[in-house]
Amino acid sequence: MASVSTPNAVNPGPIGVGQSSVALPLRSGASSTIRIEPPSGLFELRLREVWAYRELLYFFVWRDVKIRYKQTAIGVLWVVLQPVLNMLVFTLFFGRLAKLPSDGLPYPVFYFAALVPWTYFAYALQMTTNVVVDNQRLITKVYFPRLILPISAALSGLVDFAIGFVVLAIFTVVYGMRPTLAALWLPALLLLAVFTALGVGLWLSALNALYRDVKYVIPFLMQFWMFASPVAYPSSLVPVRWRWLYGLNPMAGVIDGFRWAITGRGQAPGLLLLASSAMVALVVLGGLFFFNRMEATVADRV
Repeated sequence: MASVSTPNAVNPGPIGVGQSSVALPLRSGASSTIRIEPPSGLFELRLREVWAYRELLYFFVWRDVKIRYKQTAIGVLWVVLQPVLNMLVFTLFFGRLAKLPSDGLPYPVFYFAALVPWTYFAYALQMTTNVVVDNQRLITKVYFPRLILPISAALSGLVDFAIGFVVLAIFTVVYGMRPTLAALWLPALLLLAVFTALGVGLWLSALNALYRDVKYVIPFLMQFWMFASPVAYPSSLVPVRWRWLYGLNPMAGVIDGFRWAITGRGQAPGLLLLASSAMVALVVLGGLFFFNRMEATVADRV
């Protein structure tokens, strides 16, 4: 526990190192003591404190975006090149050669509609996993809600997603597809992808702060997860009776729903999306509690 006496202050900002702060508002002219201590209860998430630091969250997101594009030769084109090149490879090998079904969609649209949300998820998860370790000097020098770090990492990838989504919209127009009412589901599906990256990232970022070899597992995890998701193939290949089990992979519901929402073709992934949403809720809640417990020792362990 650390304490700092601040004269003539009302609700001063957190100072020093620690895990959480309690500011004691006093009368003008009196001194106040800021106590910095870890959360005392398992369910003490202090989300209101995160909201109080929303301006800091904005600067973290803006910092990550600036670093990503600083001193790059072609700038935002990197965001477009990765899913476009992957789309070309998938179209050639999985579409033209393997002749996997595409649920009646042109192969480029079928694959690109999956790669845009998947590329965001892969990038956001990697950033979220490393964010605590990457900011270890900041964590050990000044107090702020540690939860801001994984949230900012998950949100910073939305800039790349927005650019990729514009290219995807152009693809659909070129292939003669027009928006339908299904497109109204796109914000909800994007939110589901954000919470999936954040929920899994909370677990992995906490584990990575405790065990540094976690980051070596991420490339294998992402490769396995991509082939366990309907990126290169449609989820219609999964038998109907096992569709709910397949939906426990949250990205299955996101990708299937994204294809349906952006093209307006096929059936809404009702059961798949419902199972994915339930799984995301469990992962996020569990990640919040686990990250909250880790927060008590992160400044010492990182």
